Amino acid sequence: MTRREPVPDLLVVGAGPTGIAIGAEVRRRGLSPLLVDRGPLAANLLGFPAYMNFFTTRDLLEIAGVPFAIPHDKPTRREALAYYRAVADKFELPVAQGEEVVAAEPTEDGFVVSTRSGAGERRRPARAVALATGYFHRPRRLCVEGEDLPWVRSRYIEPYGHFRERVVVVGGGNSAVEAALELWRNGVSVTLVHRRNEVKPTVKYWLKPDFENRVAEGSIEARFDCHVTSFGDNEVRLSGPGGDDVLETEAVYVLIGYSPDAELERRCGVRVDPETLVPVFDPETCESNIPGLYVAGTLQSGTDLGRIFIENSREHALRIVEHLSRRLRGEKEPESVG
Repeated sequence: MTRREPVPDLLVVGAGPTGIAIGAEVRRRGLSPLLVDRGPLAANLLGFPAYMNFFTTRDLLEIAGVPFAIPHDKPTRREALAYYRAVADKFELPVAQGEEVVAAEPTEDGFVVSTRSGAGERRRPARAVALATGYFHRPRRLCVEGEDLPWVRSRYIEPYGHFRERVVVVGGGNSAVEAALELWRNGVSVTLVHRRNEVKPTVKYWLKPDFENRVAEGSIEARFDCHVTSFGDNEVRLSGPGGDDVLETEAVYVLIGYSPDAELERRCGVRVDPETLVPVFDPETCESNIPGLYVAGTLQSGTDLGRIFIENSREHALRIVEHLSRRLRGEKEPESVG
C-alpha cells in the first residue's frame, strides 16, 4: 500500500528568494509548506554573473528574521546563494526541484496542482497555492535572424572563456554595462551596441562613469543609436546613423532584460490585464480573483519590471500567510477581489 504524502497548507510555485520567504513564514506560523520549482533552489540567482555584487544592501535582502551576516554592505551572488540555502535549511523547507507546475485547479477543499518532470506527470493536492515564479527565466529576444546560433547568448556568467576574443554586448542597462567592463578587464576586446544614444540613466552609479571613461579612452567601443539586424557566421550586422555595418566577433551577449510570462497565471484562472500583464490581486492579502490562490513577488508588477524587487516584495510573505492563517482558523474575511 502506497503511503499518502501530507497535504501542504500552502504550495508555493517557485523556490527563489520570494518563494523561500513565503515558505519560511508558513513554518513560522506553524503551518506546512511545499515549494515546487522547475529548477534548483534559487535558480534565478544561478543565472546572474558569477562575481556580481547586489545593488541592494544586505539588510534589505534579509527574510524570515534571519540576519544576512556578512562584513560588508552589498552581498555577492555567492553569498546570496549561501544565505537563501541557509534559510531553507533553517526552516526545513521541503522543495520539489526539477518539477514544473502546469496548472492549479480549485477543489472543494483546496487545489490540485498539476506538475511534470523527468519522472512524469503528477497531481499534488494543497489547501492553498502561491505563485512566485518571477521572470528571470525568460530573457527578452531581438527577434532577428541568427539569434539562436550557439555563440549568441542571453545570459552572461563570467569572462574567462573569452580571453583575447572579440565579444559584442547588446544592451544599455546594468547587465550589459557590467558585462562589458568585466570582459574588458579580463583581456577581451569588447564592443557594446545600444539602440539609444547613451547607456540608461539607471545604470549603477559606480558603473556608469567607469564605463563612460573606458569608452572615452578607447578601451571599449560603443555603437550607440544602432540596432542589430541579424547574426551571421561569427558576425553581427548592424544598422545605425552611418548606415549598415558588420562586426566580426567570436561571441555575442544579448542582455536586454527579461519578459514576464503570464501563461501559468492564466492557466490557473487568474485574470491578467492583456496589455500590462498585471494580475488581479488584493494588495492587502496578495490573493488573486481565485480564492486561496496568491500572487507574489515580481509577478504583481506585470511588464513594469523595475517596480518590484526582493527588497520590496518581502512583505508579500507576511500578507499571504497572515491571510491564509485567518482562513484556516475559520475567521471572517473581507470580500475577495474582483
